[in-house]
Amino acid sequence: MERSELVELLSPGGLRLLDSLPPYDAAADVVRVVSELRKAGHSPELVTAVLSQSRLRARAVPKFGEFAGRMLFTEAGLEQATRLRVAALHAGRFAGASLNRVVDLGCGIGGDAMALAAMDLTVTGVDADEVTATVASYNLAPFENASVLHSSAEDVDLAGFDAAWLDPARRTAGHSNTSRLTRPEDYSPHLDFVFGLSERMPVGVKLGPGHDRELIPAEAESQWVSVDGKLVEMGLWFGALARAGIRRSALLLGRTGIHELTAPHDSTDAPVGVLGDYLYEPDGAIIRARLIGDLARSLDASMLSEGIAYFTSETLQRTPFATAFRVLEVLPVDEKKLRLGLQERRIGTLEIKKRGVDVDPATLRTRLKLKGPESATLVLTRAAGHRVALLVERIPPLD
Repeated sequence: MERSELVELLSPGGLRLLDSLPPYDAAADVVRVVSELRKAGHSPELVTAVLSQSRLRARAVPKFGEFAGRMLFTEAGLEQATRLRVAALHAGRFAGASLNRVVDLGCGIGGDAMALAAMDLTVTGVDADEVTATVASYNLAPFENASVLHSSAEDVDLAGFDAAWLDPARRTAGHSNTSRLTRPEDYSPHLDFVFGLSERMPVGVKLGPGHDRELIPAEAESQWVSVDGKLVEMGLWFGALARAGIRRSALLLGRTGIHELTAPHDSTDAPVGVLGDYLYEPDGAIIRARLIGDLARSLDASMLSEGIAYFTSETLQRTPFATAFRVLEVLPVDEKKLRLGLQERRIGTLEIKKRGVDVDPATLRTRLKLKGPESATLVLTRAAGHRVALLVERIPPLD
C-alpha cells in the first residue's frame, strides 16, 4: 500500500466503504466489482485501496482471527506479522516479569504491540516507515495504553522504558512485492544494535526459525515455535525475560493445546539402534532446538541413523512432539523393484517423505508410475548408515 492509497483509505468515506464490502471472494468477478464501485461514484484510487485491504483482511484471518476484519494491513507487514496466538505468549513474558513499559522497536502493523496492550502493559510502537507507522496507529487506536512513533529504532530515547521487543525487518524495503533478506547483516534494525540493546535492558527478539545458530548469543534463551506443525519463528530472550537454566526450548501450539520441551543446552543424540516397529519424525521446533536426543530418550527410543532426525522404538509411545508411524514393510531401495512392489500393492496415491537421501519426491513419484486404489506413505532415509525404503502407516495424533 502506497501513501496515496492510505490517504484515500483514511478519508471520511474510505473506511465506511471498506467495512461495507461483503467478505472477500477470490473467485469473484473483480472487473464487475470495480465497475459497480465506480458507478457508485467512488474514485479509482479508493476502489483500488479498499479492494486491496479486503483481500489482505481475508489473508490475515489465519493470523489474527476475527480481529482481522477490523485491522489495516500492508502486504509486507502482514507477511512478517506475528500470529496473534504467538504474540499473546510474547506479551505474557513481559507481563510475567512485571516489565510494564515496553517499546516495540520495528512494530510493523502492530500485531505484537496489540498483544502487549491487551495485557494492560503500556506499549510504544516504533516504525521507520511512515505508511506502516500509520497503519499501526490505526490498529492500536482501541488501546489507550498504546501509541506509535514514526522513527528509526536507533533514534528512540529509551529512557523510561522497562524492556524492548524487536522484530527486525527481514524483507526488502517497501509495502508489497518485497523479497526475503537472507543475510542477517541486512536486517533493520541491525543485529549488532539489537544484541547491544540486550546489554542495557531486558529484550525479546523475533527472528526466522532458520536463523544461523552460530549467531545466537550464549546468554540468550532460544525458543523455536511451531504452530499446527508449521515452524514459524525463533525467539531470543534476554535478561529478566529469559528463564533461569533454560537456553533451548521447543514450543508447540496445536489443537491439543500448548506443549514445551526445554533444556539448558543442545542435547546429544540418543544412540543408534535397530529399526523397530515404530518410526518417529520430530516436530520442526524440536529439530531446530536440537532436542531430538532428549525426546528420543524420554520415549525409550533410539536414533535410526547418526545425524538423521528420525528415531525408532519397538513399542508405541504417544507424544505431541513427534509424528509416529507404524512400520509396515521394508521395501527394496532399487527404483525398479520399488516400483514393482508398489504396483503389487495397488498403491496409486503415495506420500513420500525423505531425510538423509538425495531424492526429489515429486520426480520419483512420477517415475514410479503409481496406479491403484490404495494410498500409502513411503519414507526414504538411512538406517544405521544404509539407505532404506520404509512403507509406513501414520498413527493418528493425540486428541
